Amino acid sequence: MKESSSISNRLKRIEGQVKGLQNMLNDERPCNEILTQLAAIRSALDKVGIHLISERMRECLETEEKDCEEAIKSAIEVFLKYARYIK
Repeated sequence: MKESSSISNRLKRIEGQVKGLQNMLNDERPCNEILTQLAAIRSALDKVGIHLISERMRECLETEEKDCEEAIKSAIEVFLKYARYIK
């Protein structure tokens, strides 16, 4: 994948957010603060997933020009599998 360092950096930031969340729990921070941080983590993970899907779609469409219809179908299948987990 072309942008693995970008994704790695995003995941490291998310890791820091998760560690922060653990500290918040240990410090018995208010529930609304914890839930806000949890929502931010979830959103960041969704953005990583969407980024990965868009890169996969781009790769499919760039490398499989011979059978563009099949490449599009494959890219859509990947997207729909991921979309089931986004709420």
